Amino acid sequence: MHHLGQTRSSLKPDHLLQTPDTFVRTPLPGAEGVECIVHAAPQLGARFTEMTAEFTAGGALPSTRAQRFLYVLEGKLELRVGRKSHALPPGGFAFLPHTAPHAVRASKASRVVVIEKPYQSQPGAARPEIILGKESKIEGTPLMGDEALMVRTLMPDSPSYDFAVNTMTYAPGAALSQVEIHVMEHGLLMLEGGGIYRLGDCWYPVEAGDFIWMRAYCPQWFGAIGKKPAKYLIYKDWRRHPLEVRSNLEGHSA
Repeated sequence: MHHLGQTRSSLKPDHLLQTPDTFVRTPLPGAEGVECIVHAAPQLGARFTEMTAEFTAGGALPSTRAQRFLYVLEGKLELRVGRKSHALPPGGFAFLPHTAPHAVRASKASRVVVIEKPYQSQPGAARPEIILGKESKIEGTPLMGDEALMVRTLMPDSPSYDFAVNTMTYAPGAALSQVEIHVMEHGLLMLEGGGIYRLGDCWYPVEAGDFIWMRAYCPQWFGAIGKKPAKYLIYKDWRRHPLEVRSNLEGHSA
């Protein structure tokens, strides 16, 4: 069906709203039985890459020289690191440091969020370690004491790690208490429900399946609308000084 060029998707200098009707799938080198929707990449101005990888049964994603974070949306992954194998069900996640060669294969048709970022080392900090977990088993924390807005932290808050990934769940009608403007950039995938997102001077209706990229200092605010909770997965760069020399990066995106 033709929609005469209409879409909720929007690209501005400081943000992107990408809705499923505008997704384009592409193969990546070394991936077998996997197509990727590349949501954020250096071509956009992002300092990281975020994709939704769609695996056929048996599909495989090669290792990368960058750090990698995986979050399973649907299906099941088999993650092999060295001689150890780990199963990742829906809601399962894994962080792989740039120093950890690994293999990713789907046991059945699967959809997976893949975040990759060159590692920015921190003098005196220990090397990052492999992280495995399941989002539903992590205890939520109220944001700024608001029980209607719960945060689940999927990455350790430690100098060893230079980015964070959280889920945020809003009760119906809940909203951020302020418009945020900060140095971190974001990648955000709506997982459940919907609401209104302010990005810059624009206000967008958003729903499950939408992706948002926010450049550093993009004004941002969200309020949940509807009769069920709204939930999203959000990335941000973290714990590094803005003036650090970029040549301090170790590894690079595949």
